[in-house]
This record gives sequence, C-alpha cells and structure tokens, in this order.
Amino acid sequence: MPKTADGSRTAHGTRATAVWRANDARSTNEAPGAVAARAASGAPDAAHPLDAAPVRRGRHALRATDDRLRRRGRAVTLVLGMAFGLATSPVSHAADKGPGDHGAQSSVNHASRPRPTWTSKDAKAFWTPQRMAQAAPPERAPGKPAVTSQAAPTARHFDGIPSVGVLFSVDGEAREHHCTASVVHSPHGNLILTAGHCNPGARAAFVPQYQSGQDSQPYGVWAIEDSYAYEDRGTSGAGADLDFAFAIVAPDDSGRHIEEVTGGNVLAATPSYRNQVSVIGYPNLRSDPEDRAVRCDTTTERLAGTRQLRMECNGFYGGTSGSPWLAGYDPRTRTGRVIGVIGGVNGGGPQGPHSDRTSYSPYFGKEILSLYDRATKAQESQNSQDAQDSQSSQDSQSSQGSEDVPDAADDA
Repeated sequence: MPKTADGSRTAHGTRATAVWRANDARSTNEAPGAVAARAASGAPDAAHPLDAAPVRRGRHALRATDDRLRRRGRAVTLVLGMAFGLATSPVSHAADKGPGDHGAQSSVNHASRPRPTWTSKDAKAFWTPQRMAQAAPPERAPGKPAVTSQAAPTARHFDGIPSVGVLFSVDGEAREHHCTASVVHSPHGNLILTAGHCNPGARAAFVPQYQSGQDSQPYGVWAIEDSYAYEDRGTSGAGADLDFAFAIVAPDDSGRHIEEVTGGNVLAATPSYRNQVSVIGYPNLRSDPEDRAVRCDTTTERLAGTRQLRMECNGFYGGTSGSPWLAGYDPRTRTGRVIGVIGGVNGGGPQGPHSDRTSYSPYFGKEILSLYDRATKAQESQNSQDAQDSQSSQDSQSSQGSEDVPDAADDA
C-alpha cells in the first residue's frame, strides 16, 4: 500500500536508519479538549520483545529498553484525548502491559533549541502549488509481494477533513516528498502524528485538508518546528513496531495553534487487533491522478507473525504513509480516536501490483504514549525557558533604559 519516490508501487517506505531532525520552523495553533483514560481487557499477547534504542526528536533523544517482563491476559487501553471544550487532565498509565507494549523504560536527553528561523509565512511562500504537486513519497525498502483476498473495498475520494493533511519536506538530496499526517490533541494544541519512516528533512510543512492546485489552502500552510521519533524505528524486525513520530507545528501568522483551527483527534492505545476504522490519506499524484484525499471504512486484523495490524482496501498508494486509522469516527466533529497509522512492516504494506490494497500499522502501546509524553513535556519545558528568556530580555532592556536617563543632579 505504500509507494516509492518515482511513483512505482512500493510501501510507504523509508530508510530505517534515518533520524528525524529539527526543522527550524514555526507554525500553528492550539486546540481544546480533555483527556480520557480507559481500561480494556483481552488484548492479545506481544509477539516478540524489543530492545528499543534512542529516540530522537530534533535535539531530544528518547531511549527505551525492554524490561523483559510480559504479562498474559489483561491489557490496558490508554486514551490521551479530548472532547472539545473540556480542560485537559493528567494522562494515567496502568501497570499492566498490553499487547502492543515492549515494557519500555525511557529517558530523555534535552538541549535548548535556538529560535526558529523557518516560520509558517516562510512555509507558505516556499510550498507553492507546483512544488506540492511534484512532491513524491519517500523511497521504500524492498518487501514481500502482496497476498490478498479476491475482494476488497475501494477507498473513495472526498474533500478530506481539517485534522488530516499532507506533510511536505525536502530531503538531503533536495528532493521534495510527502506523507500523510494528522493533528492529535495535546496540551498546547500543536502536535501532529505521522509514520516514523516519513523522516521529514528541511523546510517541512503541514497542509491540513490539502486541496490540489489551489493558491490558498483552506486551513493554511504550517511550518514544522521540531520532531520526536524512536531512533531505532524501522520497517522490518522489532523497529517496525516503532514506526510512528510526532512533530511540533509552529503558530501561524496570527499566533494561533493548529488544533485551534483544525480540531484534533484523540490519541489512543490500540484496543485489539480487530477494530472498525476509517482510514484517511493522500495518495501521490503519480499513482492517483485525482490528487485528493481518500477514505476507507474497513475492519482491521492481525498481520500474521507480527505485532502489527493490517487492513484491506484498494487505493492507498504512495504518499499515504502516516494516514491515521480512526476508531469511533464522528461525522459531526469529523474527528475520532487514532489507534494506528499506515507504517510498520515494510513501510506500511507489501510489494507487487496490488500492494495499494493492503496496509499495515504498528500496534499502539506504551511506546507511543511515552513518546507523546516526551513531546508534550518538552514543549512545556521549552515554553518555560522561552518565558524566562523573554523576561530576562525585558529586564535587560529596562535596566539599560534606566542607565540612559540623566540624573537630576547632573542637569543642575
């Protein structure tokens, strides 16, 4: 279901060893919501352990290590989310491990980041309709041919929804590429979720509800400021279970955060391998000439021999890596609970002539919740540092101004 940069049918692939870099950008807005936590039981057991290595978000590295402890039976589903208009509450973490957990413990290396020079205004100027149209999916690693059933539903084209859009960037070889990403609720309203292998490079920007060929996008063009992903994520082996990433979106020209403008989906742990979901993504123009969003309502199942989900639906070509798998989609709010993203094994799908029909997703467990915590807490730390820097600057200017005022005695 993913594809290659040249438009051929390959997975939503990527380089397993690549590390997300901070993109010196600023872009959007904040959104309302509340955090709900729920427990569920009966989730399947983990298929294999993971010795997760450092995770990087811009200048922040997260390291997870397998504690080798696994418990059968009861699994806990955690929801980091919100209903619009409600205040956020602390995220609760349960002691028992679910089927998607490696039992990870983590630590974060944090370094202060410089003031961004890449803003949403810059992103809008750089990402013209022509550049967006030329962007291709990242290259994907070779994989096994698709093994599909005779019949599968076909994704339908539609106008999209505000919380899902296209993530554009320029790679190290100056090639533009794109993936799909979605806004997830966060305390600061500035977080998006995509596949870890999308690995955006320089000049990264997010375009919610992208509309092909339009000079003005309905919800604007937002600069990406920073990113968080596991450094040892990959598209094969244990690393494929970590093929997800978060990115920080800078405010727009009016100072708004993106969730304030688009709304956001709830981040949730995957409740089981079998789920009813709505999957929304943006296929590459080279594979899908309509160049519009696609949506498929389908049922997931376990990808045999892995801790991954799979779904069958025609039309998920290259560019759909990072597409959210939404459970409980509400057509009124046009949001749902994100329990997966296209990615994982082989970059999110098999090889072959029918690879657009089959898509994979990592099983969301404690690893993604931990990464979410790191991203949001680092933001709080950065905001606090920014406030201190601003206050120090004001104090310095005030002090300087006082020295410039002549003494009354001197005037005399």
